[in-house]
Amino acid sequence: NRELKSDDLLLRQRAVRSLCDYLHDPEHILPCLDEDIPATLLELLKDNDQFCRLKAAECYYVIAGHAIGRQAMLACNVIPRLAELFNDKEPSVRRNAHKAVSMYSEAPPGAQNLIELRLVDTLLKKLVSELDEIKELILNTIHFCLMIDVEQALAADAMSTLTSLLEHPSDKIKTLTALTIFHLSISLKGKERAVEIGTVDQLVNLLDSNNDALKSKTALALSIICIITPGKYCTIRAGAIPKLLAMLKNESSELVVNALKVIACIAEAPEGRQQLLQSVDQIEQYSNHRLPNLAKHAQIATKVIKWKP
Repeated sequence: NRELKSDDLLLRQRAVRSLCDYLHDPEHILPCLDEDIPATLLELLKDNDQFCRLKAAECYYVIAGHAIGRQAMLACNVIPRLAELFNDKEPSVRRNAHKAVSMYSEAPPGAQNLIELRLVDTLLKKLVSELDEIKELILNTIHFCLMIDVEQALAADAMSTLTSLLEHPSDKIKTLTALTIFHLSISLKGKERAVEIGTVDQLVNLLDSNNDALKSKTALALSIICIITPGKYCTIRAGAIPKLLAMLKNESSELVVNALKVIACIAEAPEGRQQLLQSVDQIEQYSNHRLPNLAKHAQIATKVIKWKP
């Protein structure tokens, strides 16, 4: 702790590097907190030396992996200082700052803290301009914040930002984006916005992907948007039905379940039911599947399709 505060740059660099290695052993977290290290590291986040900033942010990333560490970070009000590093000129420093904030947000009190600090708008702006590997971290953070509160994200028109990311070349980023759209669409405003700005069409396009994880999260997002009537018709018009039926042949049970959820929602619209009646046997064959969850959703979808007014 004394060396972290030293005026000698070399001493500070050595101390923060040693500390970073030392913290990777979970047993060392508590002694570090007893010495009030998180408060000392705050000063290093403002250090003129890039290495000190980089390693200080990495220390916070390790500390944030523990409940007592997150409590200490909350008590020291670390997040605003880490957020200042989002504008650092060094990509590696920005990445470590985002890694620490993302890890911190994974527990509900951490995400709640980010909401209270009104950081969602800042994160969405960074999502447009940041490097791809940092985009993944930001999406992760936003997705945990949305599980606590969606109002800030809706006010900042997060749906437009996320929809533009659905055209990104990286499957990983598109998968994380689809999952984030799912959380944003849990609110009625989110669903309506997704229909209004053409998010549904973009999601339906992604159902042709060769990536199972991407298709699964895309279907999950559609299943929540299809709860509202305009969402159902939008999905049908975009040509989702043949793609969803093709997805039922997949080996991934998560993917098949998510496809069945969308099918059950679409079937509530007369046009959807009419199209799906021709393929009801294909869906019904899953009703006795060995996986209870898959069988349940197949039964629900079959029942909706066969329903007669």
